[in-house]
Amino acid sequence: MSLTDRLRQLRVDGRPLRRRDFRLLVASGVITMFGSFITIVAVPFQVKQLTGSYVAVGAVGVAELVPMVLSGLWGGAIADAADRRRVILWCEAGMAVCTGGLLVNALLPHPAVWPLYLVAAAVAALDGLQRPSLDALIPRLVPREELTAAAALQGLRYQIGAIAGPAVGGALVVAAGVPVAYAIDVLTFVASIALLFALRPVPPSEHAERPSLAGIARGARFAWSRPELLGTYFVDLTAMFLAMPMALFPFVADALHARWALGLLYAALPAGAMLVSLTSGWASRVHRHGLAVLLAAAAWGAAITGFGLARDIWTALAFLVVAGAADMVSGLFRSTIWNQTVPDHLRGRLAGIELLSYSIGPTSAQLRSGVMAGFTGLRTAIVAGGLLCVGAVAACTALMPGFTRYDSRTALTPDRALPPDRLESPAEAR
Repeated sequence: MSLTDRLRQLRVDGRPLRRRDFRLLVASGVITMFGSFITIVAVPFQVKQLTGSYVAVGAVGVAELVPMVLSGLWGGAIADAADRRRVILWCEAGMAVCTGGLLVNALLPHPAVWPLYLVAAAVAALDGLQRPSLDALIPRLVPREELTAAAALQGLRYQIGAIAGPAVGGALVVAAGVPVAYAIDVLTFVASIALLFALRPVPPSEHAERPSLAGIARGARFAWSRPELLGTYFVDLTAMFLAMPMALFPFVADALHARWALGLLYAALPAGAMLVSLTSGWASRVHRHGLAVLLAAAAWGAAITGFGLARDIWTALAFLVVAGAADMVSGLFRSTIWNQTVPDHLRGRLAGIELLSYSIGPTSAQLRSGVMAGFTGLRTAIVAGGLLCVGAVAACTALMPGFTRYDSRTALTPDRALPPDRLESPAEAR
């Protein structure tokens, strides 16, 4: 095989982009992620300006945690029972209003700290309601054989915004102030909503049931019955909780005498992820998805350890790029496992559980890293987290053989991947 042929196999698989609604969803996501990541930089920067406290910055994650847990589970049930397009639109509009509240507070002569926590909680709740519908929408827009490619393209949607947003946001908050950053985020929500209006309706499946605690419990029982799903949740939750250092970025920039590089620190993780997405043609030929997730999580922990040990900004950024690449590999195969094994009538509820698995870790890590840095120092908090992550992944590999052995070639398809009680539909459940 020639070098040209090998390079061609690496390029991103663009087949899902031939589908109109998938294109609209990706375009909307790029725009809204760009604005949202500007705000993700602006909020901790403003909290640091107003308080100067590690714990106060880390506590933003605590404000987000409970609303995200509750709304994520309920959002999954809603995604199975309602038009997923409509849910996405209403939540997008709600987040635009919340960001407008941040803008109003920032324009006051003496901005208060408490609105930052209140809005963080409200946005987390809306994101929890919206994300299951977004995730559950993908298998309705593309065929099974394109799901890995769609996951890579969805990653690009996130990464473009996550690279450009922090880079612009870091410059904006330093040069123009946080009100300008919040105003730009509001405008991006308006553009995103316009694109989402053009999506075709996505009605619930024929087996849809009204949102209920019993329905959420049925989804949870299905997840509990599948070792490959439990593995994806636990590995990612553990790796993110122990080794996500994002809340400490404003302090890292100061410690490395590179305040100008704050936006680059936020952009480095998605930059590494984008490198994987742009060369993700190889991913469709990988079948041991569980093992791939474990190896990627261990690489994430090792890279975060290197980031904590770095003595200059460029070395720190390089390790973050490697960490972002590892996280994307993990996310790519976790998403593929989810989409290949979950029936459509449970897709929303399982997406709600998935949301918790990949959101609770980073969110709670903000408090963990902030409190730990306050007690042990900045560098120790980051390095210890990375080393603990590597150790935890090794333990997961030994304790979860079913996940480690997962192979897409022999895995059950969604119509066969049912728990022992065979709760395929509300009718059978009754």
